[in-house]
Amino acid sequence: MGELLGIAAAMLSSALGGAAVGATRYVAGVIDPVALGAFRFGIGFCLLLPMALLRSGESWPAPRDWPAAAGLGLLFFGLFPLLFNASLHHTTAARGALALSALPLLTMAVAGLLRVEPFTRRKTIGVLIAMAGVGLALLSGLRTAPPDAWRGDLLMLAAALCMAFYSVGSRPLIRRSGPLTFTAVAMAVGALCLTGIAWQGGSFAPVVSFGTAQWLAIAYLGVFGGAIVFFLWAFALGRTTPTRVAISVTVNPVAAGLVGAWLLAEPLRWNLVAGLLAVLAGIVIAATGAAREQIGSSERDGV
Repeated sequence: MGELLGIAAAMLSSALGGAAVGATRYVAGVIDPVALGAFRFGIGFCLLLPMALLRSGESWPAPRDWPAAAGLGLLFFGLFPLLFNASLHHTTAARGALALSALPLLTMAVAGLLRVEPFTRRKTIGVLIAMAGVGLALLSGLRTAPPDAWRGDLLMLAAALCMAFYSVGSRPLIRRSGPLTFTAVAMAVGALCLTGIAWQGGSFAPVVSFGTAQWLAIAYLGVFGGAIVFFLWAFALGRTTPTRVAISVTVNPVAAGLVGAWLLAEPLRWNLVAGLLAVLAGIVIAATGAAREQIGSSERDGV
């Protein structure tokens, strides 16, 4: 049951992340991406901190885990959003989403090289089917690309690699302390990093002209796209393997397309529905045989 709960939490995290794309697009044209990341993770940390302080049953990372927690926070909540936003300056959203869908393969490779999680045929097949589903869902958006799109694709792959190392490296720390406390610590480090960069660059200047709509969009990103999304991601990492968590990221672009069809009256094409079905099929295939692997993974984590 814990394994299935972790997979469900990862899928919900990715779906909410895809839905947050609309809010990001709404304010991206009026504020620097670094400042936007600082707001997103800063608000997320402010929500997670009191919850972590009041929650019983979780402990703060041990002193020996603080350097690793800080490093992972810089990697995921600092470097990842910078690479992610920079990639979209060179490539299209569809190509970027497809490059990010390589996360499960990268996570599986990192976990295998570090001997955290063994390769299996079913997981590999499931990951490939889910990635094919993303490509199918984004079919129309992949037909056109700017001349330097390859630069953006490489930046997005680098962002996915950061996320892969975070997913693999954070799992034992989450299991020793807890998803809430670990996420609060890691997010605080990333938020401070982005805030410092944005402050030095004068990126907060446009906020003086913000209206209610812009502040509501930022609040949505902080609450749902910051606190809830990344708590669910950490919660999932504490209950299932890194690859099974990572494969849920293929839900993200499909969810964004569905939200666009619902709220923005964008056309709902057959390939989006077919892509969603393929993504779900891939996740189901990769999630089978979970119990035996979780036992082996728990033994390797020493829990």
